This record gives sequence, C-alpha cells and structure tokens, in this order.
Amino acid sequence: MTSKTNHLWGGRFNEPTDEFVKIFGASVAFDKTLALYDIEGSIAHATMLMEAKVLTSDELKKILKGLEQVKQEIISGEFTWSVDLEDVHMNIESRLTEICGEPGKKLHTGRSRNDQVATDIRLYLRDNVQRIQNELQKLLHALLDLAEQENETIMPGFTHLQAAQPISFGHHLLAYFEMFKRDKERLEDSFKRINTMPLGSAALAGTSYPINRERTAELLGFERISLNSLDAVSDRDFAIEFASNASLIMMHLSRFSEELILWSSAQFEFIALPDSFCTGSSIMPQKKNPDVPELVRGKTGRVNGNLIALLTLMKGQPLAYNKDNQEDKEPLFDSVETIYSCLHVFSEMMPTIKANKDNMYQSAIKGYTTATDLADYLVKKGLAFRDAHDVVGKAVAFGIKENKDLSEFTLNELKEFDTSIENDVFEVISLEGSIQSRNHIGGTSPEQILIAIKAGRKAIK
Repeated sequence: MTSKTNHLWGGRFNEPTDEFVKIFGASVAFDKTLALYDIEGSIAHATMLMEAKVLTSDELKKILKGLEQVKQEIISGEFTWSVDLEDVHMNIESRLTEICGEPGKKLHTGRSRNDQVATDIRLYLRDNVQRIQNELQKLLHALLDLAEQENETIMPGFTHLQAAQPISFGHHLLAYFEMFKRDKERLEDSFKRINTMPLGSAALAGTSYPINRERTAELLGFERISLNSLDAVSDRDFAIEFASNASLIMMHLSRFSEELILWSSAQFEFIALPDSFCTGSSIMPQKKNPDVPELVRGKTGRVNGNLIALLTLMKGQPLAYNKDNQEDKEPLFDSVETIYSCLHVFSEMMPTIKANKDNMYQSAIKGYTTATDLADYLVKKGLAFRDAHDVVGKAVAFGIKENKDLSEFTLNELKEFDTSIENDVFEVISLEGSIQSRNHIGGTSPEQILIAIKAGRKAIK
C-alpha cells in the first residue's frame, strides 16, 4: 500500500485513484449533512461492541472522547473535510484515528459503510419528519383560527373556476385543513418504517462478530430492527415514501398558493396579503406581487422531481448495495428543506391574511349561485328535479337578460316561471339562506363549520 492510495481502503489497490474520478465519486460535499447522525450511530455501535467484549472499556472511553472532539470540531466549523477521504464516514473515522490512535481503527468492526449510511439517513429523516410535523401542526392551527374568524364570510364556491354555489370562506379554508391533516397522518404512518434500524447488516450478509442489534437499536431509539441484511442495506423505500408524502404536501400547498394568487389579484380582490410577504416591481410602481405563494407553487416542481429521481434511482438496481445509492441524498435533503421552508412560511403568512368580505359577497351574488337552491325549493313543492332544473335555467336566462340576481326578482316575476313559488322563496335564494340550509356534517353552514373546527382542534391536539 502506497501513500497515494486511500489509507482506509487502499490495501487492495496498487495505483492511486484518478484525480477526476476522485472528485466525481466523492460525496462529502453533501453527505456531511449526516455528520452528527454518523457520530450518534458510532457512539451506539462502539458502546455495543464494548458490551459484546469486542472492545475494551478503555478503548471505548478513548473512542467516545475522540468522537466528542470530532463532533465539537464539526459544530464549530473547525473540521477539515477532505475529498480524498470520499465521504462523511471516512472523514470522521480518519479524524478519530488521528485523535485516539489504534482504538479509532477498531470502531468499524462489525459494520460497513453500507449499513452505516442506511442508519444515518434514517436517523436524519426521523428527526426531520418530526420537524416537518411541527410546521404542519402550526399550519393546521393557523387554518382553524382563520376559519373560525371567517366563519360567516360568504364567498362563491367554484367549479370549473365558475361561480357555483355560495359557501363560507371558513368552509373553504377547512378544505385545506383536511388536506394537510391527511398529510400529517401519512407522515405519522410512515414514521414506523423510517424508524427501523439496519445497523448490524454490515455490507450485505451480516457479521460474524457477536453483536447485539437489539442493544444498538435501544441506544439509538429505533422501534424495530431490519430482518434481512440484503434488504436492509439496499432499502430506500422509506426515503421514497417520504418523497411521495412530500410531493402530496407540496401539491396541496401549490393549490392553495394558486388560489391566494388569484384571490389577491385586482380581478378578484377577495383577500389582501401583507407587504411583508410580497414584493414590488422594478419598473411598475403600482405592483404588489404575491411572491411567497408563487415561489411555493414553483418549488412544487423540484419536490415532484426529487420523487421521480429516487424512483428512477432504485428501479434497476440488483441486490444489494450499489454506488448508485450515493445519489439518494441530494434529492432527499432538498425535499426535506424545501418542504420545511414552505410549510414554515405558510404557517407564518396565514394569520396575516385579510378577507375583503364585501367583494366576496358581491361576487357570490353575481354568479346566480343560489340557482340550485331554487331548484331544490321547487322539488319540495312537488316538481321533478329535472323539470325544476329547466324552470330555474329559464329564470337565470331572464336574469342575465335583465341584469338581475335571482334574489332581486319580484314574486310575480318568479311566478311567471312556476306558479307554486310563494313568498318564502326569498329565504331560500338569499346567500345567507343558502349556506344556512346546508346544516349537515361536512356542509357549509356556520353552525357546522364551528362543529368542524372543534373536531379539528381535538384531532390535532
């Protein structure tokens, strides 16, 4: 072995790695994100090796002291990362050996970088799923608070982006609450698959050393242990599942962003976003651009792309570990940070949204949004629904011609379309009457919205 070969794995090689190949194959530029998790795993592994009498207690003390020094150097920024040492694991092990000598060389006993990195990623994702859950929780609370505040604010509900029926703004916000609640539930369910320990699988077949995997799992807080060493080192399903969940979260944020962008435009003016979440134009002094929701909408593409990247990465790999898996970290890290930042900015922005109640109300009137209510009224008077539908369609056509909403018709005008219509119809075809009538579970009546908000608070407590 020459000094030109990597001293951690160079025994087999007679010539140094090509300089470009060295840079091309190195992952330390991005996998150093896992450094503290790598040290955490090494502490548990070394402790288990001492208890299994593979290390002496004195060797363990030196290793733990050395790892603590490495940890502090990394945290303070004093640690020197080397491309020559390829990845985070070899950088840390090399520095540990410099600090504590021979015991540092023994740390890798009974493990491989294959099960080591798989463990590091799970520790990283375990922490970050909890961090993302916290932001989801904040957003869910913010949505409930705003929905309660806007419980009786009437707006048009849309299908095909056409005014359809009147709804409460609070009801509309609760639709997003349901989406993000499902996102939170999916992350919670995936946690048990993330929190499975592969350490002890070594390169692919396990190890001949007398290791105690249950003890290592206990030290690292893993709920379960992987049951097949081949699968354990090559499994990235848990990362793909997270990436899929992340794509769903971003899809929901993107839909919400699209509505905020529309609603804050001069053409809608349903809401006002605060200046602190918007920017201006370098040339048009009147502009106030909804940059936050636009950026969130735009970032959805990269998170979706990360999911496809991970699926494509894994689709052609034979068992067990392959160098391809070096490519799993950057898309995963990017999705984690993108999701976190988007949820954080949304949860901060939500309480600042101001509803323009009058514009919402007037927009609901313009779209003949109580037409279905009039049809339902006629059905209760004895008409078949299809006949009622035809009658109301003709009434709407008349209203368009006369530029009058249904609620502005006189009783005599309404009777021209059906003689069964009585004075009580005006309770039905008003916006307030329409939303009040939908007083059932999942409906838009203010009473049901308050019930839903109470249930929502209980569900996420």
